[in-house]
Amino acid sequence: MRPFENRQEAGRALATQLTRYKAQPNTIILALPRGGVPVAYEIAKTLTLPLDIFLVRKLGVPWHEELAMGAIADNDIVVLNDDLIDELGIRQDEIQAVIDKEKKELHRRNQYYRQGKPLPDLHQKQIILVDDGIATGSTIKAAILALKTFKPSRIILAVPVAPPVTLITLKPIVDEIQCVLTPEHLYSISQWYELFPQTSDAEVCDILHGKS
Repeated sequence: MRPFENRQEAGRALATQLTRYKAQPNTIILALPRGGVPVAYEIAKTLTLPLDIFLVRKLGVPWHEELAMGAIADNDIVVLNDDLIDELGIRQDEIQAVIDKEKKELHRRNQYYRQGKPLPDLHQKQIILVDDGIATGSTIKAAILALKTFKPSRIILAVPVAPPVTLITLKPIVDEIQCVLTPEHLYSISQWYELFPQTSDAEVCDILHGKS
């Protein structure tokens, strides 16, 4: 399987799998910042659908931040990996400290990206949820569970790359999954892109506010 050149190419590839949603009423594309935004922008442009963001923050293990013990999302949703927490013996006060820190960052990004604009009404909307790839699935799972609290009509998960085992765990909580590449072993999302620079806050704002 050939890696994508960049997030833009990944978005265009995904858009070809979503053409039946082109210009569909009551449909919105929600991107997970930051990397999901340039992918979602290409889809929104191709399908002529509105684009917005949905904020999620990974909860890293206190002494190993890259390892996710859960995630938080808009609407005060917290998803924890209880098995991992038990296995590593992470205390409740340590978990709460990470939650508090990430809630502050979630609030900061909300203010910065939205510039005072509220989250759109998602009730009975058909949502296409986009990221630039999925590894363990804890972050995207938090986003999906948070979105369900808004009572949308459907949730379509759209990602360029994800391992089959992760997609199987997510299948029961969404209405549809579209994924271009499904490698058995995915050690990092970046290995499936030729170019995978970190998307900056400024790039996210430029895309969301029409300066891209």
